[in-house]
Amino acid sequence: MAEITAALVKELRERTGQGMMECKKALVAAEGDIEKAIDDMRASGAIKAAKKAGNIAAEGSIAVKVSDDAKAATIIEVNSQTDFLALQDDFKAFVAASLDKAFEQKLTDAAPLIAEQESAREALVAKCGENVNIRRLARSEGDVVGAYLHGHRIGVLVTLKGGNAELARDVAMHIAASNPQFLDPSQVSEEAVAKEKEIFLALNADKIAGKPENIVENMVKGRISKFLAEASLVEQAFVKDPEVKVGDLAKKAGAEIVSFVRYEVGEGIEKVEADFAAEVAAQVAASKQ
Repeated sequence: MAEITAALVKELRERTGQGMMECKKALVAAEGDIEKAIDDMRASGAIKAAKKAGNIAAEGSIAVKVSDDAKAATIIEVNSQTDFLALQDDFKAFVAASLDKAFEQKLTDAAPLIAEQESAREALVAKCGENVNIRRLARSEGDVVGAYLHGHRIGVLVTLKGGNAELARDVAMHIAASNPQFLDPSQVSEEAVAKEKEIFLALNADKIAGKPENIVENMVKGRISKFLAEASLVEQAFVKDPEVKVGDLAKKAGAEIVSFVRYEVGEGIEKVEADFAAEVAAQVAASKQ
């Protein structure tokens, strides 16, 4: 048996894209024969999964699970490269199994789940030919925890002090539709307010020009007040009854909104726009060399 050197492991990593431990394990099993190790890894689907890992996965599904007593819930986002895969049974089964494990283990961070589900993820990638990633998860606990899932693309958890599951679901539904950035005005950072002021002044430079400083200041205060109302959950008009603010809705029910989590598939992930014309041109040019 050939010695499993660091150089040999490095070469296998470079040729397959797999991790160090996976490469070392494959070399040991192949008794140091790197070509056999590559064949074995290809047969197991590991190499295919590794190659797909570089592909951007910005589609996928959001899933939620609430405890029977409505005092705890977990939300998870699992990404795929296409929405088509997100609707397939194999992907749905992977999402469901991942969610169940996260919920049962009361996980508050995705890292342990990602490690535990890596083998299942690689098997799914090898089967479907797309990159798949567990991106994030969150867990909420409290007096009352409600959830709302809008299709498979938007999910919300809401934690209340007091109130009931029906109220929590109504608030969660509102959050899904209105996408508030903060719970209440006190949570809005000074940086966010300053940025909004900067944008307002830039967009209204013509209207502001020549006006007294106190008038401009009142205009800015009006815009900031509107911004805080639009961005803060408790200040927003309830979607089912615009005459009532969400915060007042909770108070009338003897409840207080403690926190919320809103996930939307792919938010914050930069998608690559394929320029197929340029790609074909490049391939043609390369063929002539």
